Amino acid sequence: MPAAKNVLLIVVDQWRGLMLPKLGADYLKLPNLDKLCAEGVTFRNHFTQAVPCGPARASLLTGMYMMNHRAVQNTIPLDSRFTNLAHELRRGGYDPALVGYTTTTPDPRRTAPNDPRFFVLGDIMDGFHSVGAFENRDAYFGWVAGQGFKFPAVREDIWKPQGASDGGATAQPAVIPKELSDSAWFTERGLAYLQGRAGRPPWFLHLGYYRPHPPFIASEPYNAMYQPEDMPKPVRAASAAEEAKQNALLAYYVNNINQASFFQDGKGLGSEMTEAQIAQMRATYCGLMSEIDHHLGRVFDYLKATGQWNDTLIVFTCDHGEQAGDHHLLGKIAYFDESYRIPMIIRDPREEANGTRGTIVDKFTETVDTTPTILDWLGLPIPRQVDGRSLLPFCEGDVPPDWRTEVHYEYDFRDLHYSKPESSLGVPMDKCGLAVVQDEHYKYVHFAALPPLFFDLKKDPGQFVNRAADPAYAARMGEYAHKMLNWRIGFADRTLTGYRATPKGLEVRAA
Repeated sequence: MPAAKNVLLIVVDQWRGLMLPKLGADYLKLPNLDKLCAEGVTFRNHFTQAVPCGPARASLLTGMYMMNHRAVQNTIPLDSRFTNLAHELRRGGYDPALVGYTTTTPDPRRTAPNDPRFFVLGDIMDGFHSVGAFENRDAYFGWVAGQGFKFPAVREDIWKPQGASDGGATAQPAVIPKELSDSAWFTERGLAYLQGRAGRPPWFLHLGYYRPHPPFIASEPYNAMYQPEDMPKPVRAASAAEEAKQNALLAYYVNNINQASFFQDGKGLGSEMTEAQIAQMRATYCGLMSEIDHHLGRVFDYLKATGQWNDTLIVFTCDHGEQAGDHHLLGKIAYFDESYRIPMIIRDPREEANGTRGTIVDKFTETVDTTPTILDWLGLPIPRQVDGRSLLPFCEGDVPPDWRTEVHYEYDFRDLHYSKPESSLGVPMDKCGLAVVQDEHYKYVHFAALPPLFFDLKKDPGQFVNRAADPAYAARMGEYAHKMLNWRIGFADRTLTGYRATPKGLEVRAA
């Protein structure tokens, strides 16, 4: 291992997994991430285990499937009995610094009900040392004000376009200039922390970015970096009404997602967006990606200039994806790949990784693999609760023969203060769940209280035709239901199942 053993964990927000030049998205201008891919390993079939932010980040930072950590939605508490990456790093002598957010609600059994963290969507996960919190945005807006910027009457209106607008997708630049964007602020906080650590390795930094999360508007010049006509066409049914016929949950989202949640001045439903509007939105989305890439270049340059580049493990990943108009949807919801496939790039500076630089891994990997990978690289124990596996063998060119052959992900659609599918569908709160098992051939979606879905991915990659009621697929669907049951049994919470009492006293068993 390198003597310093530094770790830079970069976590962006709402970045679709295949939107990297290395994976075929050659319309994107991401030179710094492209160089990272050239020096590291890129994972093509990497999936988050849950959406939206809170559950996804809980899985990312605990290494646990949602069925075990049960922080099933934004605002739902994370059980304090579970350890996480930050706690394990502290046991290893690290001060886990965090720029950004984790969208974590604390355990109410150990937290007073009037704690301010219960009045927001989520706060910082226990164990991290925040050096740039974004949970309530006050620190960011304070920094902007300190630069002499004059805010609009509503401070969030910095994410409106300059000048007149019809609302929604636009090529106009944001009111806020690029020097004062949130991506610039996250970078400044990260660099300030690294500069403060000068001469005092080792360090760990979770460097989070809010983008390309909505509002979908970019500061100049990123607003005009991409042209709508160069964007891929949306994958969707001929009409929103036709799309909604597939499933009751899908129908709810098609008919209830508002553009106002994605544009500061949005109007109407997301499913009402035209192809031209979607193309413009996607062009802006790409601009936000390029802005992050620019700032990552600043961080990478600092590591190189200070001689830390070859002493630092760099992991670039995300919490979840974005529908971006596919299936007449916006956001991260339900059961489509666009919401769950996320980027994963690992640059391992060790000599052992030299033979895999620039390679692409096609095996199925999951967000729960992130925490064990980092702990493994640092030579720290991986807790029994962790459901994922270290990805270091892929960096060393040694693919484990027993690696997973499918991917699993979950979604909970209980009512929240900003979304009411549970009430709309008349489903009991604790039955508002679905789980997916998917490989390169088929995808099975199991609902606790709604009819299942089954897709033949070779014949129907867009996932428009539900084969669940087709007799020709009955045996195959049963096979995938069997896979899911095996998965749930094999990965049920095992935090304490490795211990047992014996006549000789307590024994600890390995997996």
